[in-house]
Amino acid sequence: MARYRHIDMSPRLLPVDLQAQLVPGSFAHAVHHLVDQLDLSAFDAHYRNDDSGAPAHAPTMLLKAVLLAYSQGMVSSRSIERACRDNVLFIALTGDAKPHFTTIADFVSRSRGAIATVFAQVLTLLDGEGLIGRQMFAIDGVKLPSNASKHRSGTRAEFLAQAQKMERAATTMLERHQANDAGAAEDVRDAKAAERIERLTREATKIRQWLADHPQDRPGSRGKVRKSNRTDNASAKLATDKGVIQGYCGVAVVDARHQVIVEASAHGTGAEQELLLPVLDACAEQRTASTLITADAGYHSEANLAALADQGIDALIADHAMRRRDERFAGQDKHLAKPDPLHDKSRTPGKPRLFGSEDFIIAPDQSHVICPAGKRLHRNGKDCTIGGYAAIKFRAPDGACKDCPLRAKCLRKPETTRSRQVAVLTRKAEPTHSQRTRERIDSAWGREQYGRRFATVEPVFGNVRANKRLNRFTLRGQAKVDGQWKLFALVHNIEKWVNYRKAA
Repeated sequence: MARYRHIDMSPRLLPVDLQAQLVPGSFAHAVHHLVDQLDLSAFDAHYRNDDSGAPAHAPTMLLKAVLLAYSQGMVSSRSIERACRDNVLFIALTGDAKPHFTTIADFVSRSRGAIATVFAQVLTLLDGEGLIGRQMFAIDGVKLPSNASKHRSGTRAEFLAQAQKMERAATTMLERHQANDAGAAEDVRDAKAAERIERLTREATKIRQWLADHPQDRPGSRGKVRKSNRTDNASAKLATDKGVIQGYCGVAVVDARHQVIVEASAHGTGAEQELLLPVLDACAEQRTASTLITADAGYHSEANLAALADQGIDALIADHAMRRRDERFAGQDKHLAKPDPLHDKSRTPGKPRLFGSEDFIIAPDQSHVICPAGKRLHRNGKDCTIGGYAAIKFRAPDGACKDCPLRAKCLRKPETTRSRQVAVLTRKAEPTHSQRTRERIDSAWGREQYGRRFATVEPVFGNVRANKRLNRFTLRGQAKVDGQWKLFALVHNIEKWVNYRKAA
């Protein structure tokens, strides 16, 4: 029988050449040499130990450790500390510095501004290597939960109601407790009641203190109130295909040539329409006059398109009906009927058709129309615009529809609606920005360009979420989360640089 040498895996002390562990062509080797070339003076503003105090861990070492950890899917500062203590690759990259997890966590959470300067320097390096084409930028976002409790969200009125409810419950329990006779059998229950009263009172006090510190509700879009969160007030409730989460939307602007992220920012809102213009302003230095901007329907609005037109920015922003107009998606309805493990995507049965404007006969002088029941509807108010067409509104007298036998076929809510209104299209109105964009995106050129958007931005989120295992933000506050999101974008861009140099 063949004999083999025993493989001994027991711990031992071995001489290790730290530089030799950083293999050329690897991400660790690239980070080690790249970070040493960058200007990291922006990190120095945090330290006050020029004349006294102990020497601090170098920001160069901490940045290298965090970037390497994020590239391997390690987000927790404790896991990074363990890697710096036990993993030979991390030991080589950090020079066996062994930073404490609190030092790593503090470095990530406070360095948003300095991280932004590093991000900009790496973009300059990538641009010099020819990795940024500036022909097309694709914009998209990913919604991720954060270190915040979804159950502690609400308006100030809802928080006040919660505090009052807790105070009433505590008062009722206290009165009941005082009314009970004291006895040996009641000691345990009295102790539990007292503990619960204290907990309710303490929680109500925290809510009232939060209300005092935040005298205003968060403003939302269109004058609405956006729900606050007592754990992280900068985060927001975001609707996803997996349900509602409490977190942030990480937005990335990706160049089409080599999928380099030219702008990355995290926002505490799920309304992507609000983010388009600020994100474009943030990447203004990277754009040129001929750069085409593409984005999905979440960023579409007439106001956004008008603002882009005023600034002379060429853009293809899809509308919600784009796929229904595209013959390439003609068979997509068959997939909606398939069972889905998360939710049912099948459409609800449609309502029976009601009489439309084509069923009404308009008078030659446009003073009135005749309905299918033979009754007259008179002109109502000024002209309006519907779907890009000028239209005239007509309304039936109050008593005309009361006993009409066709009410069920004419009115959406026959039990409550008093009379029918109808708008008749007359002429083509001036095209809106949405209509112009719709015509461009429906053309052969527009479909080709918009099709490139999928291949540009979606793989980036696949890399960050699947390969780097970013499934949630671990920090609180918009500034800290934004810095963490930029770090992951920085990892992605450095990988692009490494892969490009390998191919070259």
